[in-house]
Amino acid sequence: MIRIRDFASRLPAAAFLLVAAGIAPGVLAQPTAPDRMPPRPPTVTLSAAATASIPNDRMHASLRAEADNADPAAAAAVVNARMAKALARARAIAGVEASTSGYSSFQITDKAQVTRWRVAQTLKLECGDFTSLSALITQLQADGGLVIDSTQFSVSDASRRKAEDSLTQQAIKSWQTRAADAARGFGFDGWRVGNVAIQAGESFRPQPVMRAMAFDAKAAPPVAVEAGNSDITVTVSGDAVLEAPRTPPR
Repeated sequence: MIRIRDFASRLPAAAFLLVAAGIAPGVLAQPTAPDRMPPRPPTVTLSAAATASIPNDRMHASLRAEADNADPAAAAAVVNARMAKALARARAIAGVEASTSGYSSFQITDKAQVTRWRVAQTLKLECGDFTSLSALITQLQADGGLVIDSTQFSVSDASRRKAEDSLTQQAIKSWQTRAADAARGFGFDGWRVGNVAIQAGESFRPQPVMRAMAFDAKAAPPVAVEAGNSDITVTVSGDAVLEAPRTPPR
């Protein structure tokens, strides 16, 4: 015969407390039966978007200084001089942001024989004053020895944020209207907001690209630009939780 005192000494303290209380050790760990779980409220997933066409107010240009020479040092000297002159001109114009990138030096061969070296460097310009930047680009390609790789336009951060703030409110109101319509359509008197996400984006339209061309000082025409617009879109998507279904009339 095993006494309670001896039996208890063989059990862990937590198990002994359960036995002493008359509760089987496995009872507390039993999961809730699926049929006892509260039913999930019905939800409907919706999305709504608001879009506006915003004028581009930033101009970007990429120009290249390059030179060929049998002596790589001589080619580099030409490129360095042209780029230094171009940077000085750019920095003298208020509002123009200038930076350099893509410095390269490589051999150009003909029938497996080294004939010359080509050195190149890229100048990137950005400005909100299209007239000033266009005039600068014209000068750099006319007498600065640079060629244009590309130009493009964009919406500034300040203009984008202002547009997105307005579009967000429009998209939210549109989403709320759709949620209310869906609730009525499914026979519910009300609804509440579930998980909702707001996403903003910009759709870029094709911009004119200027081919790299060299001009002499007298023949270089002024650079013509047309900034165009960019489409800013804000999308609201998420769940509307349906509440209080209507009782059909008898």
